[in-house]
Amino acid sequence: MMTRRQAIKTTALASAALAVLPGAIAQTTNTAAPAAAAPTGPFTLPPLPYAYDALEPHIDAQTMQIHHDKHHAAYVANLNKAVAEIPYLRIITVEGLLQTLERTPENFRAAVRNNGGGHYNHSLFWQMMSKSGGGEPKAELAKAIETSFGNFAGFKTKFTDAATKVFGSGWAWLVLDGKELKIESLPNQDSPISPSLQPTEINDSMGKKLTTIHPSQPPLLGLDVWEHAYYLKYQNKRADYITAWWNVVNWDFVAERYAKSGS
Repeated sequence: MMTRRQAIKTTALASAALAVLPGAIAQTTNTAAPAAAAPTGPFTLPPLPYAYDALEPHIDAQTMQIHHDKHHAAYVANLNKAVAEIPYLRIITVEGLLQTLERTPENFRAAVRNNGGGHYNHSLFWQMMSKSGGGEPKAELAKAIETSFGNFAGFKTKFTDAATKVFGSGWAWLVLDGKELKIESLPNQDSPISPSLQPTEINDSMGKKLTTIHPSQPPLLGLDVWEHAYYLKYQNKRADYITAWWNVVNWDFVAERYAKSGS
């Protein structure tokens, strides 16, 4: 039989246990990882211009969230790390970095090229898509496409072919080369605004060898065909992803870029 003193002691111990129990439960059940610190440096991750699920059913919400919050964020963080040790690189825009890669110290060039390209390319890519996208371009852009490719259907076929045939990871681009529209594919995160790092030797009218570096080409439209852009929904069916992507192309944004680049 429990004495009065034992009962009081037991009640006190139980009360103390109940007092700390909520905290103990919180410690055992709150297993979520702490939020990652925002990358520090001159470059920041731009927000998506729409909700994660805005492009469904063509591009799913989970892919958009991982693509933007993880992959693009990693390019930004790694670019900030790459320029941290070189003060003058920290005051240059990402466009400036990519357009003057040959001036970047060689031991930092690959990191700037890959992560700067990833940041720049993706910053454009999000704006090149819209939940109200699809269809065909209009006005001056439509005329330019007809001049360069015969008609929109011909352009779409050639662009799709370029995106489908990218070996491994890369992008397909519609670029403005002078006054002419061209389609090209680039590996990894290389960007059309970067001049070629592989100079070409040509002969002048006197037979003298000259070295020329291909100039940058303003990108108007780009398609990311890295697997992380489509694998959750389309697995290895890149062609299906490309077909679906045409339904979200933001032609108003592309036309705006054409107007600015062509002026």
